[in-house]
Amino acid sequence: MSTPAPAPAAKDSSTDAPFDPHGFPVDLVAAQRKAAELSERLRTLQAQLPWSREPHPGWPAEEERGRERPGRPESPGWTEQEAAEFDRLLEELRSSAAVVQTHPWWERCKAEGIEGPALVQARQALKRAEGAVLLARDDVDAAA
Repeated sequence: MSTPAPAPAAKDSSTDAPFDPHGFPVDLVAAQRKAAELSERLRTLQAQLPWSREPHPGWPAEEERGRERPGRPESPGWTEQEAAEFDRLLEELRSSAAVVQTHPWWERCKAEGIEGPALVQARQALKRAEGAVLLARDDVDAAA
């Protein structure tokens, strides 16, 4: 009894296709989304905080020879809890951004000849990639 000949190996189509610097790995897209979420949380917190971290008396608005310098009201400063939350979010955002910036995908892009403006375009495209942004265009249109 003879054993059947093995079937020919399936052709790997990924080696035939040109490298796509916008074909981001799932973990890179997830890291970018986390960075975007942290950035939004930090921005939301900042909008609720007084303008000065430390108590400050502010200053009056001034106009000098047609130049206006807006004033600032007195600021009570941030509470210890507000400062701690801000610092925690900022550090988490820095760490998350470092994961995105140092991801092995960018080395792969360079190895494939993607450099200079093309690499910058790929990095910018990641910020708008499906799953990497908080809201999709359809979400914005539907909300409007």
